[in-house]
Amino acid sequence: MEDNSLEYLFIALFVLILCSAFFSGSETAMLSLNRFRLRHLAKQRNRGAIRSIALLASPGRLIGVVLIGSTVINSLVATLATIIAIRIWGNDDRYIYAASLLVTFLLLIFAEMTPKTIGAMYPESIAFPSSIILRWLLKAMHPLVWSMSAISAMFVRMLGFKPRDSAHHHLSQDELRSIIVDESSRQLPLQRQNILLNVLDLEKVTVNDIMIPRNDVAGINLDHDIDDIMQVLLNVQHTRLPVYNGDLNNVVGMLHMRNAARWMQMEHPNKAELLQLADEAYFVPESTALPTQLVNFQKNRKRMAIVVDEYGVVIGVITLEDILEEIVGNFTTNLSEETPEIYPQDDGTYVLDGSTSVRELNRALHWHLPTDGPKTLNGLLMEELESIPDNQIGLRLNGYCAEILQTTDNQIKSVRMWAASSPGSDDLSEMQANQYD
Repeated sequence: MEDNSLEYLFIALFVLILCSAFFSGSETAMLSLNRFRLRHLAKQRNRGAIRSIALLASPGRLIGVVLIGSTVINSLVATLATIIAIRIWGNDDRYIYAASLLVTFLLLIFAEMTPKTIGAMYPESIAFPSSIILRWLLKAMHPLVWSMSAISAMFVRMLGFKPRDSAHHHLSQDELRSIIVDESSRQLPLQRQNILLNVLDLEKVTVNDIMIPRNDVAGINLDHDIDDIMQVLLNVQHTRLPVYNGDLNNVVGMLHMRNAARWMQMEHPNKAELLQLADEAYFVPESTALPTQLVNFQKNRKRMAIVVDEYGVVIGVITLEDILEEIVGNFTTNLSEETPEIYPQDDGTYVLDGSTSVRELNRALHWHLPTDGPKTLNGLLMEELESIPDNQIGLRLNGYCAEILQTTDNQIKSVRMWAASSPGSDDLSEMQANQYD
């Protein structure tokens, strides 16, 4: 009879260790669940996800149930181990201490470390089935859990800690970036990751940063004769062109090439008919953020806008395509790009056009030139030099070396640049190297 009772005690001990492992594993699994995936599964009517969200809505109560359950069970395990030791070896303190150490070891391995490791590795597989039992225990132990949670909250307030509001759980832009790069790196292709990151960065970019500068804007000057206008329309590579009187500050409309083709097919085309075919010009301030401008394009059913500064002076144009390319990269072939502004050299350096956009330069060469100031390479170098160079000089700028090759019309037309640590820089002459300070 005594042997049978001892066998039952061992079975009870084994069951209690399993129960302790359940509480440890389920707690870790619940707290390891990806909240974003959990909401996605809940929208798909996954019952396990719905139960888990309900439990995690009150984390204090959930942890209370787990702690009460695991504490009571671990106490019972220690008591049961002591009883078994006394039954086998009598009241010998040495054996009782040895039994306590053995049970502590078993609890650490089989009721703590192993189930928590599994719960962290497979949170959904453990948490969803466990949520059934945990929800039932939460209901059954509600008065006890509520009272203990209230006492715990009181001591927390006495210690000077205050519960954080829900705003603390909102993700910042940097946290979203970390999720996209770190958490989704294996699920999302690199190109889609870059698109998501570009969308996040869109708030930092304004119309002025990506517009086509005034000097590069192609348009139709109504002061020119019909033959000159015809030549512009035949050679231009753009879909829409601003129409202006004498100066780009006097824009009177926007002509689509579809309407321009109709005008050129007329028997006696004239400027009045051309002006009638042009749409009303759409003006935007240079400081408009790209997300706002994207919405404005959609709301106004426009694809191109004239950019003006704070004085109302036209400083460039921006198109819907320019904004989309900030998100997805270059997705169309622009025939005007057949004459590139970046010329790679055999020694690892680059000969660059002064009108090159700093943002485009960074994107093409993976450089990190500052973009919070001048928008073109010419402006960036002029700002650094604080003068207009009249001969070949060099300078060092943010870890990059620049050698000015040509200056005309008060502008830097041609620059040779390279990263200071690039292989080609070792081959430069000592005279050139001494120019940079």
